[in-house]
Amino acid sequence: MAKPSYFYGIHAIEALLAHRPLDALSLFVQQGRETDSHVQEIMAAAKANGVSLQPTQKDKLTQLCGSPQHQGVVLHARPLGFANEGLLDTLTANDHCLLLVLDQITDAHNFGACLRTAVAMGVDAVICPKHHAASLTPTVAKVSVGAAEMMPIISVTNLARTLSQIKQAGVFVFGTALSADAKPIHAADMTGKTALIMGSEGEGMRRLTTESCDELVYIPMSGNEHGNLQSLNVSVATGMALYEVNRQRTLSVGQV
Repeated sequence: MAKPSYFYGIHAIEALLAHRPLDALSLFVQQGRETDSHVQEIMAAAKANGVSLQPTQKDKLTQLCGSPQHQGVVLHARPLGFANEGLLDTLTANDHCLLLVLDQITDAHNFGACLRTAVAMGVDAVICPKHHAASLTPTVAKVSVGAAEMMPIISVTNLARTLSQIKQAGVFVFGTALSADAKPIHAADMTGKTALIMGSEGEGMRRLTTESCDELVYIPMSGNEHGNLQSLNVSVATGMALYEVNRQRTLSVGQV
């Protein structure tokens, strides 16, 4: 079992205490921040779950979590685990399931930002490869403002094989890429069972991942006839792409 980590940030800790309180061990609170309403709520949740509270100096908190962005609270807790791959069978049974696939997103800040957007846009689960991908670290939890606790994140050994499996379940796999056969994302139908793949900045999707796609799409941008996905931060591009998926689905429901 992985050793406990020091989680930090108000929203990340609130989400952890709400979704898996039994994994929380000790709460360190910056002296002088006890009157902050958000901190008080965290302290109350910790006490309700039998988590010990320890008043701590600000510098000590920074030392514990390795970041000055702790917002006055640090929680010693067991790390978040990835969801079981078998969950995909249940999720893909939904006629309108939406899966986000992150292919080789290794930067913790980009990964966390993508998770935050995924929760906001109603993604059912995020899929990522076991290797060459960011782990579920306290930094990811902080950047995702707790979103990492709110949605299944599935780590798979063989991404191409997983994509083949979900395609057999009726999921249409879209890959974002700059290629001659890619179409503008708004021209693709994403109202059914959908998996959207975002590749790493610069390299994009790997060859086997690309070959697993049913269709390639790109994000059109002003002043560039064929867009330029690589000029966008991957978390920004993810937000734009998922917004388009939601736009289509909202219109589809309204037309029924």
